[in-house]
Amino acid sequence: MGFMNVSTTLLGLLEPQPSHGYELKHEYDTLFGIGKPLSFGQVYGTLSRLERDGQIVMHDSAPGGGPERRRYVITSDGVTRLEQWLAAPEQPEPHLQAVLYVKVVLALLSDRPASAYLDAQRTAHLDRMRELTAMRKAGPLRRSLLADFGLFHLEADLRWMEVTMARLNDLRAEVVR
Repeated sequence: MGFMNVSTTLLGLLEPQPSHGYELKHEYDTLFGIGKPLSFGQVYGTLSRLERDGQIVMHDSAPGGGPERRRYVITSDGVTRLEQWLAAPEQPEPHLQAVLYVKVVLALLSDRPASAYLDAQRTAHLDRMRELTAMRKAGPLRRSLLADFGLFHLEADLRWMEVTMARLNDLRAEVVR
């Protein structure tokens, strides 16, 4: 699960209010797409799958200067999927911060307890660190060095979580519409 989940992220962006696909793309790119914006094809393909799966529905549509502009709203099934994804700690692994950041921002946007998600993730990290520490102590050297590699990355994640926890109110003020 340690990858950017575009469909769940779009559900999180839709939860506060109905939106058009181009609005979702803009908000995604602004909040998460630094250096890697979503393509319109990915946005509309994802919206189509979410609609097919009953996680969003068309709220209304309006004619525009091109194709009809459809606004989407999240369904209760979509909210359930979003809540399950937000609540599930990610597998502790290197380069996880992007996914954690997305979860924190979406929690703040939907007025959910971002600190609870960070606490759950911290617990998962500490559990994994105990496993890696045991692996390091058991040796041999090649396994110990691999365990150290994982431990150092997990320690960096924990520091990021601490800093983020301390700055949640500032981040909320910056990202909440």
